Amino acid sequence: MPEDEESEKQRRDRELIELLNELRVAIPGVQVLFAFLLIVPFSNGFPKMTAAQRDVFFVAFLCTTVSALLLIATSAHHRLRFRDKDKERLVTRGNSLAVAGLSFLAVAMTAVAFLITDVLFSEPWPAVVAGLAAGAFGWVWYVIPFLGRKDPG
Repeated sequence: MPEDEESEKQRRDRELIELLNELRVAIPGVQVLFAFLLIVPFSNGFPKMTAAQRDVFFVAFLCTTVSALLLIATSAHHRLRFRDKDKERLVTRGNSLAVAGLSFLAVAMTAVAFLITDVLFSEPWPAVVAGLAAGAFGWVWYVIPFLGRKDPG
């Protein structure tokens, strides 16, 4: 085996470390958004919100909750099963959980962009801003990574 190649164990260890480090970047953002959303119902302006604004707020709150659950899950799984010598499954499952968690985060942030724009401006700006946010998340987080991808075969 050439010196620059890594063993399967080294690869699994590296991939798990990379995944956990990536989650360390995303999780604080979700936690800050979640904290913000927890405070909003207790603010003076909340009773003035329309029914539609409350619905969008609730979608943002639920999506942020699910995002936090999914993004933190890999760390919990790792801690609970760290001696099971099953890192391949942990990395594969963790990757799926992270992608799903980021998807819920994108929906939550799009909903928050809609809500804040709706409070500040009249139609059509909330829909325009939310559409641009959703498009940006889709493009930057999901399309760009696959552009120019080499055939794995």
